[in-house]
Amino acid sequence: MALVDPGPTTCLETLELGLQSHGVRLGDVTHLLLTHIHLDHAGATGTILRRHPHVRVLVHERGAPHLVDPSKLIASASRLYGDQMEHLWGAIEAVPESNLMVLAGGEQVEAGGRRFEVAYTPGHASHHVSYFDSSSGIAFVGDTAGVCVDGGYVLPPTPPPDVDVEIWHASVARIEAWAPRTLFLTHCGPIDNPGPHLRTLVDNLETMSGIVRKRLAEPGPDDEKGRRFAEDVTRELRRQMNEPQVAAYLAAAPPELLWLGLARYWKKKGVIADRTP
Repeated sequence: MALVDPGPTTCLETLELGLQSHGVRLGDVTHLLLTHIHLDHAGATGTILRRHPHVRVLVHERGAPHLVDPSKLIASASRLYGDQMEHLWGAIEAVPESNLMVLAGGEQVEAGGRRFEVAYTPGHASHHVSYFDSSSGIAFVGDTAGVCVDGGYVLPPTPPPDVDVEIWHASVARIEAWAPRTLFLTHCGPIDNPGPHLRTLVDNLETMSGIVRKRLAEPGPDDEKGRRFAEDVTRELRRQMNEPQVAAYLAAAPPELLWLGLARYWKKKGVIADRTP
């Protein structure tokens, strides 16, 4: 059996209960298909391998070294989450290199009794891949197709460090070329209208990145600009959805992190920030 994106170690018990509800155990899993190595998607991988050393792990070549030695991954995440690391993610253990199946994109792989096409789909992360099961028409797209809770706003998650808006457009086109019947978003489940969903994602990505670029051109320190951006995003979410939905989005994708990723993107492209009044 293949499992896509096992999540963080803090959610491992919930994962095991979910599998048991379908009559399977974590020990029945033969392959973990990682879309990318962010801790909310792959943090439990090393813990699972310690308990079940037979499992093979599929991961992009840029992410593979950080599974074998997660020290840089932990340091990067710690800069964002500080003293919440243990509470959010739990244990982050190394993955034996011998268990890895390293991908570049363009492969066809056998995993869990199914054949998957692999596409390199960066934009959210430079090591992001997506998987397509042509027998079911399902594309497992990680975060490349955004966040969408209960049919609400299609939000592009843009945390640092390597968001790239232009490359993200190309990744969406790769997914569209599969003509999937269903998109499976790791955090939010299945989306049965792939075309309109992806077009909305691209539109919202352009809107959000444009707001950040505009804010960066304003006078004042970055933290104040980030607060104004977070207010912009929260206002738009409240315009379109009810308060419980908004709360779910703010928890899943805090606007302050969205700002940091897009601000870094624009600074790398030469947009100046931190100008005083």
